Amino acid sequence: MPTEINGLPAHVLLIHLVVVLVPVAGLLLVAQAWWPAARRRIGVLGPLLCLLALVTIPLTTNSGEWLQRRLRPTPLIDTHVHLGDQLLPWVAGLFLLSTAVWLLDRRTAPAPTRVVLAGARGSVAVTLLVAVLATAVAVGTLVQIYRIGDSGAKAVWTGSVALPS
Repeated sequence: MPTEINGLPAHVLLIHLVVVLVPVAGLLLVAQAWWPAARRRIGVLGPLLCLLALVTIPLTTNSGEWLQRRLRPTPLIDTHVHLGDQLLPWVAGLFLLSTAVWLLDRRTAPAPTRVVLAGARGSVAVTLLVAVLATAVAVGTLVQIYRIGDSGAKAVWTGSVALPS
């Protein structure tokens, strides 16, 4: 994995992928979970986007660990690292729930060549439960992205910018 890109630490560039992909994946998941038309239109793109977001997390974390080893340790950096290490399970949840929403939709969508057995359609209760879980995980993920970004900005900028007097 590259540790630098065009002379810059890879972490400062990769975080932009995470900051864009993860919230978009979370919002798409919520749309798919609650809006049947969005489920049909987005289809497998939802789980694929969540998978792409999931893959960016270890890449960004590893590049951040490389950068951390080259910086003077501070409590602000420690906080940022601690919060960053908590993101992977959240995004894994996005991926799993997005896949579940996609699979539930495929199972309940009528297929022209398939005989639908009585009771084979997805239960409203299961769909509702998955939608509630998807929303909770998406919100938790967005909150975690905010916390990580805020702590990273504080780690970089605290004491670095002199305000005009």
